[in-house]
Amino acid sequence: MQSAIDRAQVSILLELYLMESGRLTRRVIDALNRAAQRGVSVRLMLDGFGAMQLSDKDRQRLRDAGVALRFFNPLAWRGLSQNLTRDHRKLLVIDEQLAFTGGFGATDEFLETWFEIAVRIEGPVVNDWVKLFLQLWNSSLTRGETKNLPVRLLNTQRIQQEIAKTPPDNECAMRGRVIWGQGYRYQAIRFSLHYQIAHARERIWICTPYFVPTLSLRRRLVRAARRGVDVRLLLPGESHDHPGVRYAGQRFYGRLLRAGVRIFEHQPMFIHAKFSLADEWASVGSCNFDHWSLQWNLEANQEIQDAGFASQVVTLFEQRFARSHEILLQQWKRRSWWQRMREWVYGTLDSWATRLR
Repeated sequence: MQSAIDRAQVSILLELYLMESGRLTRRVIDALNRAAQRGVSVRLMLDGFGAMQLSDKDRQRLRDAGVALRFFNPLAWRGLSQNLTRDHRKLLVIDEQLAFTGGFGATDEFLETWFEIAVRIEGPVVNDWVKLFLQLWNSSLTRGETKNLPVRLLNTQRIQQEIAKTPPDNECAMRGRVIWGQGYRYQAIRFSLHYQIAHARERIWICTPYFVPTLSLRRRLVRAARRGVDVRLLLPGESHDHPGVRYAGQRFYGRLLRAGVRIFEHQPMFIHAKFSLADEWASVGSCNFDHWSLQWNLEANQEIQDAGFASQVVTLFEQRFARSHEILLQQWKRRSWWQRMREWVYGTLDSWATRLR
């Protein structure tokens, strides 16, 4: 991604939830500033809550270099539910030709202790990522820090000329689409996963760092496992940035295991990646399958329907399964009373949180 930023000629669109001052953020800012100083139009969209640990000094460095900086839904005195709506999407678009999405952010944990992935995207679907970014950039919930900051318009004509110089590689073409969600009102990501689970014949493998599934998702996973589909969950182990979320999700392990769902807890580092596989369909992006992401956040995933890509995702999963501890039903039944208590406490808190809206 840094290499792509360094090669940008016309425009850079970057949208992140987490951006905190530190070594990785300094590298990102340095790369964006270099691009802005050589005349590239750079737009950086950050979440108003997720960027609270971005220092004033780093913000000023961006402004001084000519980076257009805006924040989604800064915290304010108003209804609680409106403050809970966060921009959790992660995307980078270079010259409207190349895009990246995944679960990444700009905090030092991504350099040191978290496992993460992203997908590199080219072709017509990049236009949909551009539209998604610009729609939010111009949203009424988005605020810029300086009203007088000049923002160069994207030079679409020049970009199209550059695209025309490179003939398409039809052999690499894959079917794919951008799919996005906007909290309680628009849950296309959730419904798409439900459809894939219902129609899968061979496997359903899901990796998510925050697994507090809805009742409808749990039921679909159980039904799929009972009809003979290989259903596996790749989840974080004890290394977790929000242990309470892990305990809240673990209260569902028993029923899933009894139905034949296999559960793997990743070791030893925290796995922050979000990717799913159902036969030849794959999805990579920002969305966690918990109540928080599905009820409040803005999310976006790249879906791919391609046997070759799916085989790469299978390899990725298998590598991670090999570094995980599988939870077995008989062992889970013998878990301690302290573990059961934590599941109950955090499960109750999660149930209360889902009623806030």
